[in-house]
Amino acid sequence: MTEFNWTADELQKVVDENKLVLFMKGTPEQPQCGFSARAAMVFQQLEMPFISVNILSDPRAIPSVCEWSDWPTMPQCFVDGELIGGSDIALEMYESGELQEMIAEISE
Repeated sequence: MTEFNWTADELQKVVDENKLVLFMKGTPEQPQCGFSARAAMVFQQLEMPFISVNILSDPRAIPSVCEWSDWPTMPQCFVDGELIGGSDIALEMYESGELQEMIAEISE
């Protein structure tokens, strides 16, 4: 995302325009922390395209995203515009099948 200013409107637009969004440290191919790696792995297992946003690309990113989402930690996983939580919650939802159910509903 070139010249991303990390405003609430820009963040909301990313989430509104994409069914799966992962705000993470690094990229799915090169995660920069274990929690981000876990979240990326969960999203990859869903076999549905997702957008990842590297919050380490700009020092304004983490505080901007955390303030906008009202969630204090990274990564942050969004499904169909809804923050489901971080990597632990995404993994629990995947293991229980709840996340796959959400994906099935938005894929219809």
